[in-house]
Amino acid sequence: MLFGKQGESLNPTFRVSMLAGLALSLAVASGCTVRPLMATPDATQGSFASSPALSSIAIAPVDTRYGQEVRNHLIFLLNGGAGQPSNARYALELAVTRSSSAAARVQVRTDNEPTSSLLTMTAGYTLTESGTGQVVAKGRRQISSAYDVPRQEFAALRAERDAENRAARELAEQLRLALGQDLARSGNGL
Repeated sequence: MLFGKQGESLNPTFRVSMLAGLALSLAVASGCTVRPLMATPDATQGSFASSPALSSIAIAPVDTRYGQEVRNHLIFLLNGGAGQPSNARYALELAVTRSSSAAARVQVRTDNEPTSSLLTMTAGYTLTESGTGQVVAKGRRQISSAYDVPRQEFAALRAERDAENRAARELAEQLRLALGQDLARSGNGL
């Protein structure tokens, strides 16, 4: 029970208004819901479920090794490992480019050799409806991956390849999120 000064009971109207305010705030809070952006409505807590719109995207083939890495990771992320959909509602065109630049120069013995580099991978994408050819979304995402450049030639090539693979995984995750946001924004099936 609420009390005022020295054990006296508070005004009954004040108590009623406090209880009414508490009840109103609980009613407002119960109307709030939070759900993952790309989850289906029947997804249970702790399980991964991709939205039907995302799992109905077919990704066109690409022509580079690192582009294929991005494509493979994105297919896995969109369909949970099930591969490309047979009758896709959407078609995705990817254009993946990469560049590498020396991030630091350190004098090793008598010559300046880069000892670390920065690989930047960029993906431009266009999402279209398969039936109509109408562009649903268009965008561009970029990721950078730093790597050490050892003195041995094979080790330097392997370090660059590992940086490409790392950047491809992260870029695919960014693309999945971007596609989910684009589909949600356009109201197409999320």
